[in-house]
Amino acid sequence: QVQLVESGGGLVQAGGSLRLSCAASGRPFSRYVMGWFRQAPGKEREFVAGITRSGGHTDYSDSTRGRFTISRDNAKNTVYLQMNSLKPEDTAVYYCAADNGDYVFSRPNYYDYWGQGTQVTVSS
Repeated sequence: QVQLVESGGGLVQAGGSLRLSCAASGRPFSRYVMGWFRQAPGKEREFVAGITRSGGHTDYSDSTRGRFTISRDNAKNTVYLQMNSLKPEDTAVYYCAADNGDYVFSRPNYYDYWGQGTQVTVSS
């Protein structure tokens, strides 16, 4: 198993930036495709970004592409989500997830392990 712990959430004004981190422990981090998801109250969990095991390929949702950047440091067992130009509609609990596979998938059910989440609130 792998344990995931997110950090870096908080309150920010619209147009601002935040950087989320997700620290992994347990099995070798480099074995996992990593994803970031978010869930707002009353809404389904949605894909934000994903990155392959080597970091060579990334994918984003239409709503985050161009504003968010996912990256990973396998030596530090950590995946990051740099969020710029934040909007009120980005407000949600953000989760990182690990998939013991080869490709980035956008559906939550492909992911095997989840963190507890970190709250991001963007004020207008």
